[in-house]
Amino acid sequence: MKKISYLLAAAAVLPACSHPKDYTNIILINLDDVGYGDFSYNGAYGYTTPNIDRMAAEGVQFTHFLACQPISGASRAGLMTGCYPNRIGFHGAPGPNARYGIHADEMTIGEVLRQKGYSTAIFGKWHLGCQKEFLPLQNGFDEYYGLPYSNDMWPFHPEQGRGRNFPDLPTFEGNEIIGYNLDQNSMTTDYTERSVNFIRKNHDKPFFLYLAHNMAHVPLAVSDKFKGKSEQGLYGDVLMEIDWSLGEIRKTLKELGLEENTLVILTSDNGPWLNYGNHAGSTGGLREGKATTFDGGNRVPCIMYWKDVTPAGTVCNKLASNIDFLPTFAEISGAPLPGKKIDGVSILPLIRGEEGANPRESFVYYFNKNDLEAVTDGRFKMVFPHKHRTYGMHAPGRDGQPGALEVGEVTETQMFDLRRDPGERYNVVAEYPETASRLMEIAETMRGDLGDDLTGRKGSGRREPGRVTDR
Repeated sequence: MKKISYLLAAAAVLPACSHPKDYTNIILINLDDVGYGDFSYNGAYGYTTPNIDRMAAEGVQFTHFLACQPISGASRAGLMTGCYPNRIGFHGAPGPNARYGIHADEMTIGEVLRQKGYSTAIFGKWHLGCQKEFLPLQNGFDEYYGLPYSNDMWPFHPEQGRGRNFPDLPTFEGNEIIGYNLDQNSMTTDYTERSVNFIRKNHDKPFFLYLAHNMAHVPLAVSDKFKGKSEQGLYGDVLMEIDWSLGEIRKTLKELGLEENTLVILTSDNGPWLNYGNHAGSTGGLREGKATTFDGGNRVPCIMYWKDVTPAGTVCNKLASNIDFLPTFAEISGAPLPGKKIDGVSILPLIRGEEGANPRESFVYYFNKNDLEAVTDGRFKMVFPHKHRTYGMHAPGRDGQPGALEVGEVTETQMFDLRRDPGERYNVVAEYPETASRLMEIAETMRGDLGDDLTGRKGSGRREPGRVTDR
């Protein structure tokens, strides 16, 4: 059973806050399939993102921020629980027929913050299971409006009937389905308006807002106010509307006098889906993209702004990940961490710009169910033999149609110096034997903990996902 009773009891004994600065609101904006090079401050072409650029100029931008897995469902499971997804038995991008989801015994960010009396809401894409027991209202959130999984999991998929057989796509309000296959052109605006209303409604008490846009995942959709505005076509239009959405959020905070006690974070769940061509984003030169553990799949944009806390206009090149959000928010709010083991670390020292801070010394790139494909210390990255999708063999698709994919293979252990070679092209494993040995030790430690299907190691630290057992 979910720990609702003790969460409610904890909230009931909290003293009333006498001043807005007695607590910190948290707004986490998680984009879908947006790449490292998709904002104008980082080199995007044919459109501008002035609100995002302004937040980067006023806050801190992270240059080595990694999604815990390069695919939506697993990435969001890690974000919400502070765990590598394979630790909690979560993998892939579960769709309408999936019989697994977030386990009732795993604490989410929403549940952690509820211990300190936060109001919580998610507007957008959930993707932690679509059965009722896995939905947000059963897992730490007071309000939910949006899609249970990706917006292309519907009957209008370009490959429907050719390897795909998706049912109608539901939109949820709380636990109830309010319609199927609704017009996606209004999604970004709808989520934004609901977010603004939630902020206004909770302006005098602590809140956690999780704005999980479906865009820029295909099929791309944009409102009339941005349609045709970009020189980059529909993808640029979509990014311009996302930028507008951030502007509306920040404008509301400023109007309500909430900037000084609100942390705003903008990031993405994984890199761009490159075989969709002109309907996909940019990695900014990183290797490969979504669904690969090269950095084009895992390294994503991340900007944070907290007035008078984040040092304005700074760049953080320290290693960080979306699994670090939960322990960071727990430290900010003073909430206790989950009782079960997590993999995230608090990156509050990086948010504050503390000199010499380096809370995350390594990161492991798991993919599929439990394949350990790479490990990094932030500068060097060791890649182990594995098969992977590759986008470089054929021309990508166009206008919403996917291109062909090929299977690539890493046949020997390699190591890359990401400072000099962010495109992961030149193997330097023989040049840095001590570094290679240290990274291998980190990998072996994780194999002992979580296992590794590629090497046949079982590990002892994995837990089970939630499963549908009554139907």
